[in-house]
Amino acid sequence: MTHTVPNLTLFAEFAGVIDRALDALLAGGALPGGLARGGVTTEPPRDPAHGDLSTNAAMVLAKPAGTNPRALAALLIDELRKDARVISAEIAGPGFINLRLTPETWLGEMRLIAQAGEDYGRSDLGQGSTVNVEYVSANPTGPMHMGHCRGAVVGDALATLLGFAGHTVIREYYINDAGGQVDVLARSVHIRYREALGEAVGDIPEGLYPGDYLVPIGQELAAEYGDRYAAAPEGEWLALFRTRAVAAMMVMIRADLALLGIHHDVFSSEAVLQASGKPAAAEAWLRAHDLVYDGVLEAPKGKVLDDWEAVELPLFRSTRFGDDQDRPIRKSDGGWTYFGADLAYHFQKSETADALVDIWGADHAGTVKRIRAAVAALTGAEGTPKPFEVKLVQMVQLLRDGQPVKMSKRAGTFVTLADVVSEVGRDVVRFTMLSRKPDAQMDFDFAKVVEASKDNPVFYVQYAHARVCSTLRKAAAEGLFPGEAPDLALLGDEELALIRLVAQFPRIIESAAQAREPHRVAFFLNDIAAGFHAYWNVGNDRPDKRYIVAGDPALTAARLFLATQIGQVIRNGLAILGVTAAEEL
Repeated sequence: MTHTVPNLTLFAEFAGVIDRALDALLAGGALPGGLARGGVTTEPPRDPAHGDLSTNAAMVLAKPAGTNPRALAALLIDELRKDARVISAEIAGPGFINLRLTPETWLGEMRLIAQAGEDYGRSDLGQGSTVNVEYVSANPTGPMHMGHCRGAVVGDALATLLGFAGHTVIREYYINDAGGQVDVLARSVHIRYREALGEAVGDIPEGLYPGDYLVPIGQELAAEYGDRYAAAPEGEWLALFRTRAVAAMMVMIRADLALLGIHHDVFSSEAVLQASGKPAAAEAWLRAHDLVYDGVLEAPKGKVLDDWEAVELPLFRSTRFGDDQDRPIRKSDGGWTYFGADLAYHFQKSETADALVDIWGADHAGTVKRIRAAVAALTGAEGTPKPFEVKLVQMVQLLRDGQPVKMSKRAGTFVTLADVVSEVGRDVVRFTMLSRKPDAQMDFDFAKVVEASKDNPVFYVQYAHARVCSTLRKAAAEGLFPGEAPDLALLGDEELALIRLVAQFPRIIESAAQAREPHRVAFFLNDIAAGFHAYWNVGNDRPDKRYIVAGDPALTAARLFLATQIGQVIRNGLAILGVTAAEEL
């Protein structure tokens, strides 16, 4: 589906008004040329009582312009007051400028929401630049469990957000199929294979994966190969069983992710990466640029290791890029370190993207510096490094009846993502995962996430949308409709406050996309829901404040139009989060 970016929304339009006012001061000699305006912002004041819009233009530009912020603000105000939409412009504090706009200006924004529909808030911020978002990348050793869920949802929502903000997005999953864990998987499957042949295998040995999810793979291999590998040396079957087991796990993982509406564009294999020589190519490139050398690591500090010996290894000069020590890219046996393979993988990703984002579990925080250093080196040798960010996601603690639910893949007792989605629903899981900052600890209480309460953000936002839909259905049953051109001048200050709130949606989208933080959209939807419910509650006591006003079809049409646009913005936000906009609860 082809989308077009709608006409400039209010905050973007007034950013242009301020820019033109600065141009006028420049042309008149009040400002010197060459001033960088990148830090100038246009946003709502922290306190709505101070006005509708606030700009820091005078604060940002006064010093480089060699003038006083309040003096520059006064000059800017003279220019801004020339705009007919500006009721008042005032200097606040050391030089901020607060603007109040005519009601018609805000009503025009509501008409823009109606015009743009599902594209309201869509931006060309990204200018089509390609961002690779790598997320989930769970080891292919079993079905998805709730330990993977939060990063999966955060990454998927971020990818959608970036697309909405004008980027071309690559959603990528890195299959860690070259490490020792997949050999353990293959050995675990071999036991299930022997079991399928009728052998009494007893308890699964310590250190192998005991989950029943491996039974079908063993049965398939038994049906295909009979007892050919039952007593064969490991070297004869390990590679085959590893390949078949990983493939089966990836089918399972894709199906689990699909339950959350998550589909990746690219699945990159670590085994294929290594077999194709990409790590060796990355090492050669780095050596050619004096970024890898052969050296000896210092002995671990604070430890006495009798068996430690100095070994010369190829080391990446990560200290040049802010790391605390240089890092080995190969082991003493010549194999690649995890970092060495990861370095090559990021080099590969950078070949098809203008920027990279990784979503990692917080337990990988210790490796962030080195991979940032690697990406800076690999993408910046000929100029500016490509933007690269790692977003860390804390684990989720599952609670049932107030008690933690323990998860252990090796013990086979983990709670699968599929089980949780089946119990509480996809929308609940997705919104809950975005209801807190990803680097904050989260409890997922099975009872609370389905609670019909204002304390449950999932219900609170969906209930606001359901109320909009029920209001429109009730009005239609009475022959009342918003129409295409209701008399919006009938709306009062309380309704205008709601419009001012929902009109922030486009700037929330852009700021969330720039910060790579999709949870900002969830937080904003909660603010809209709070404003909508508060107005609704006023109507419970005052019939003249209801959306359907008995005996006043004109006012009803105007309020129904308002409700329709509030519903549209909620739908747009929920679509970015991958959550259904419920029409009834």
